[in-house]
Amino acid sequence: MANLYTPYKIFHFPRKLDSLAPESETITAPLHVRIKPTNLCGHHCWYCAYKADDLQLGSGMVERDQIPREKMLEIISDLEEMGVGAVTFSGGGDPFYYKPLLETVKRLADSPIRFASLTNGARLSGELAEAFAHHGTWLRVSLDGWDDVSYAKYRGIRVGEYTKLMENLAAFKRLGGSCYLGISLIVDRDNATHVEDSVKRLQDLGVDSVKVSPCITSNDGKKSNQYHQPFFSTVRAQLDRLQAQAPTGSFELFDAYHELDEKFDKPYNWCPYLQVLCVIGADLKVYSCQDKAYTQEGLLGSIANQRFSDMWFDRKDKFYRINPQRDCAHHCVANKKNQMLSEYCSADPDHLFFA
Repeated sequence: MANLYTPYKIFHFPRKLDSLAPESETITAPLHVRIKPTNLCGHHCWYCAYKADDLQLGSGMVERDQIPREKMLEIISDLEEMGVGAVTFSGGGDPFYYKPLLETVKRLADSPIRFASLTNGARLSGELAEAFAHHGTWLRVSLDGWDDVSYAKYRGIRVGEYTKLMENLAAFKRLGGSCYLGISLIVDRDNATHVEDSVKRLQDLGVDSVKVSPCITSNDGKKSNQYHQPFFSTVRAQLDRLQAQAPTGSFELFDAYHELDEKFDKPYNWCPYLQVLCVIGADLKVYSCQDKAYTQEGLLGSIANQRFSDMWFDRKDKFYRINPQRDCAHHCVANKKNQMLSEYCSADPDHLFFA
């Protein structure tokens, strides 16, 4: 099976690599754009990074914000013209609560752009599910509960939605198509003893992948690790048993359950990856990354009164305003990639052949 998660994907795009450093005058399009079409969501997960007091990604997020239909279609046209390769829809809210999403993905399906989405799966049905099944690259559905009662408690919704979700997942796989269906299983103290059974149930249902991750309870990595410590070995034992079993077909267990970094020091003073993957918020502002969405310090520019392409290609200095040593004393999903790219860009040209 091809490696879906390699951090070295960027090296397939040498023109992008050569444009990253401040010394280069070239601005190239991002490879990947994450779009937050709406901040609305019908679930109320206690650990949601946009709602929990000690986790909030963006203090400036307004729940009623959404990208107007006409603006969304303009954005997609710009991305296609610029040569952007991929779009992921995410929150803020749940993208499947965005009414123009079907029209948007149909437009993407007629373009060379690959697309994917994160969702809670409650609205994964009908024509929208068919569009993703046959034209999307991947979907990832978040999960925590293990039955109707626990799922309702986690998400502040009515009992019975877990059964509906399992039906939606099974129906999605029956649609055929090549869309990779993954589950993001978020582990906390309440479901820590149900990990093994949940993974087996999802595998039997036919999903392609289950990613098991720790629930992040604080921006302080030490506090999150302390939260998981009482049941950490219980979860690890279940994952070890699952890993020891012979894999069935193409099913993948992605084990991301580990201790979190407790220090977030960054050894580089500019962020290469924000030129590779940026975020368009439902507030029509462009941000450096997921971790700084809906924050002033992560703001690259606004597209409320201009096209995304005009904003992106205007002035390169906006890409270097963020100094990770100063501004990013928090968890960063791109940290290892940034370290790699920073070292790549700093190589002495006189010594390149001494490989």
